[in-house]
Parts: sequence; structure tokens; C-alpha cells
Amino acid sequence: MAIRVSVLGSGSRGNATFVATERVRLLIDCGLSRRMLRERLREIGEDPDRLDAVLVTHEHTDHVGGLRSLLKKQSVEAYMSCGTMDRCHADAFEMNGSAIVPVVQGRSYPIGDVVVEVFAVPHDAEEPVAYAIHHNGIKVTQLTDLGWIPDHVADSLKGSDVLILESNHDLDMLRMGPYPWNLKERLMGRRGHLSNTAVARFLGTDFDGRARHIVLAHLSSQNNHPELARQGALDVLRERGFDTRLSLAAQDAPGPVLEMG
Repeated sequence: MAIRVSVLGSGSRGNATFVATERVRLLIDCGLSRRMLRERLREIGEDPDRLDAVLVTHEHTDHVGGLRSLLKKQSVEAYMSCGTMDRCHADAFEMNGSAIVPVVQGRSYPIGDVVVEVFAVPHDAEEPVAYAIHHNGIKVTQLTDLGWIPDHVADSLKGSDVLILESNHDLDMLRMGPYPWNLKERLMGRRGHLSNTAVARFLGTDFDGRARHIVLAHLSSQNNHPELARQGALDVLRERGFDTRLSLAAQDAPGPVLEMG
């Protein structure tokens, strides 16, 4: 059976990715409002009332802004680390048949006909994680909101058929841009966000070439330009002889549905 993937929105104003199989429909993060989430699911031909679970990466508003409303109005399981639970004040959520499921980095969790692998990432949140979803030999991995790619993270990306990868900022644009210096330091730091340069470095050294699709995500509207991110990654992929399909996630519209299997 096929697995379907669409980045519904990605950026500082809200993040959510849809992953579906024949038996289960998941979100990675729920940073879009419930109204917007429902609109975008309908745009890709999906029933917004059929969600089974949300995999929460961390507590920042652009990743959980719509979660409370979703859990209140639909019966959905929300998977998150204990640190994220604490920072989200999940014990105060009003549920409607929903449930909070704690996850531990380094472990895997069956949900319907998929297995979800959890791994830690370096970001300025309480206990941030990323997820790889396995289904019938297909692996979908999303990696955003981290300052650098340590060895254990690079290892977790290996074997991915679809890789959604942060390419947040262009270093020169960020350095010369309008942000205050303390924010620039945060974004460029080891618990901040991946630059185009860091992505190109990963693709040039640690990327195993397995992924048929790479989606560059969480691009800054202030400190990046889509063509800078695209061309930097594309140049490296071509140099290495990979025919990986490269696309960019958008903030204001869902991306195309990628179907594997």
C-alpha cells in the first residue's frame, strides 16, 4: 500500500505535514489554525475529520498553535516528549476523546500500519524531537528546527525515501538583515535553525542518496530566498550524480502530494 505525504504549510507562521496510508492519517506538528488546517486538507483531497494522530516535535507556537483546538474538537492522539508536554501545559488541554501519548527519544511506536521512530535534535526547546515514519519498506523523515546535524541525526536520516529538510536562512542575508544581533546569534547557533550552507554541507557529505524526494522546508521569509535554497541544494545533488527530486515547501499553500509505494 502507498504512503502519501504533503507539507501543508511550513515557516514561522505555522507548520504541519500530512502523512497517510490506507489505515492511518497523521500530522507532523499542528502549527496551523484548525480552520486553516481543514482548508488545506480539503485542498489535497483529504477528509479533515479523519485524522488519527499528531506527532509533535516541540512546544514553539508555530508547531503547536492549532493543537489545543484540534484535540478539543476531534478525537486524536498527540505524541510528544515529556518536556514538550510540560511546556505545552498538556495536562490542562480540554479533550474530546483525545489522548496525549509520551514518547522517548531513541524508541519507536506503532500507530496503525506505520512505525514511528523518534530521535532527539539540538534546538532551543525543552525536549525537541524529530520523527521518521516507516511503512512497508518506505521511510519518510522530517527534520526541521535544529541548529546543526550531529552524527546521530545524520544516521537517523539514512534510508529515507522522502526527506523533508529545513533550509531556514541564507547566512549573508541573515547577517545583513534587520533582525537584532541576539536573534541572529540564536538563529545561527547550534540550537537554532539550519542554514542553506549547512544543508549543502550535509547533502555533500552525509546524504546517502536514497531519497527520491527532498522537500526543503521552514524557509525564512526575511532571511532567505527560495532560489538561493533551491540552487544551493541542487548544485550539490548534481555534483554527486543524484537524481533526487527537489522541491520547496510553502507557508501559504499545501505542497503537492508525494506518493510512494
